[in-house]
Amino acid sequence: MTMELIKENIEYEKLLGEHTLDNMIKEDYVIPDVQPDVQKILTLDAKAKITGQEVMQNKIFVEGQIRYNLMYLANGENNSEVHNVIYTRDFSNYIEMSGARADMTCEIECNIEHIECNIINERKISIEGIMQLKGKVYRKLEVPVIKNIEALEDIQLLKNPSSIDKVIGVVKGEIIAKSRLQVPMEKAEIGKIIKCDVTIHKGDTKLLEGKVQVEGFAKIQILYKASGSRELSSLEEDIFINNEIEASAVNYYMESNTDFKVKDVDFDIKEDDLGENRIVDVEAIITSETKVMHKEEFNMIEDAYSPSKILRMEKKNYDMDVTLGQNVGDIIVKENLELPAEALKPAEVLNSSGKVVVTDKKILEDKVQIEGLINASIIFKTNDEDNYVAAVNEQVPFSCNVDMPGAKIDMDAIVKANLESLDAYVEASTIAIKALVKVYAKVTYKAHKEFLEDILPSDEEVIKKKASITIYIVQDGDTLWKIAKKYFATVEDLLKINDLEGENISVGQKLIIPGRAVI
Repeated sequence: MTMELIKENIEYEKLLGEHTLDNMIKEDYVIPDVQPDVQKILTLDAKAKITGQEVMQNKIFVEGQIRYNLMYLANGENNSEVHNVIYTRDFSNYIEMSGARADMTCEIECNIEHIECNIINERKISIEGIMQLKGKVYRKLEVPVIKNIEALEDIQLLKNPSSIDKVIGVVKGEIIAKSRLQVPMEKAEIGKIIKCDVTIHKGDTKLLEGKVQVEGFAKIQILYKASGSRELSSLEEDIFINNEIEASAVNYYMESNTDFKVKDVDFDIKEDDLGENRIVDVEAIITSETKVMHKEEFNMIEDAYSPSKILRMEKKNYDMDVTLGQNVGDIIVKENLELPAEALKPAEVLNSSGKVVVTDKKILEDKVQIEGLINASIIFKTNDEDNYVAAVNEQVPFSCNVDMPGAKIDMDAIVKANLESLDAYVEASTIAIKALVKVYAKVTYKAHKEFLEDILPSDEEVIKKKASITIYIVQDGDTLWKIAKKYFATVEDLLKINDLEGENISVGQKLIIPGRAVI
């Protein structure tokens, strides 16, 4: 019998493993000679970014940079004047990952879990903290499936719809966000910029045929010291950002998830028409990484036989990660920050910033529960003449649920959180914050799937049929396909001879089998 198998390799992605590595940060830094002595530390802003990553044998190599912005009160005649110092530190590390190879891909998250700064002496400070690296390694696998068979007319095929989670790829883009901020005349002109932050919120992604559209808002916050005085003032602006990236394999019916990261921020102070420093040009480089995936559906041949020829089936089991679904949720967090007993009463909030850290995740029935911390840092004015400015840094816990119909406790989840907004204001002699946290969750489960990989004709002869008919009583677990295959008949014959309208049969039902084969 001439038989040709039409095969296709279907690619899918499987999570090899994930690992978290906590790195201790312990560094001493000297205040530059051009800066005054340190009297009191206000706040330390630490940002970490990944500059390179590579999957190697049984590990991931990660390198990056931490940027510290130290704000402090000077020690001297003007002991309440604010100054800042920028330090940078390069780092590299290995995340152990058993089974990792160079041909695999990885995802790296880098978070500053905890950071604090202490004064050693008036010219030296110590920074201690924990930086957490989370690494995930994925391997691409192929399933060779039989999509069709070209053969003799009597071959019988059992086809059923099936699907496989396929990752199309990660579409990377870069956006340059530019803005010109103007200091209003009621505020003092700029002497020095103490802090310039850019954060991304309201991110959104649209998939089109051959394109990925990403958009969102970049929030710019500037804290500066006035020219010729100790006065601090702030500027703020929200600008729309968007980008369209060519991606030939992408289509509108697919699903996606995008991570935005602020890569670099530059600013330049310029004079206005009156010759005063009232203009700040800000330029930020923002990267986007969009993971595109979809369920590839196909009619899979599960079984085959021939009434005139013995066929041998070769099947193989695969362990797969199947996506149940993905969803987003959000939560509004309100909290009154606890000020130290000796702290001065706040008069006006100058700057508020924060970061979100996911501390735990748990899958419950039909939902994913996420717990985390908002690391809030608030700089504010006081009514005290000598201690003009102060700061409070506090970790605020939160818990959020993301709806996920069908989720079970034995499944796996990938979660991410983003701080969409953080507003701070003076309330009853303390600092109150209101934050909006957006949480993304993707739930997967392990599944064992069997695929038919080969069909081989056998030299064995089909046993000739002796009786003209036989009566068969349907047993538990029987299907018309199984019965037809057992007796070298066809489903069409059984439907016709038994006058059946469909393939549904019941236990105990009697069926006429044409031409029984003696086994």
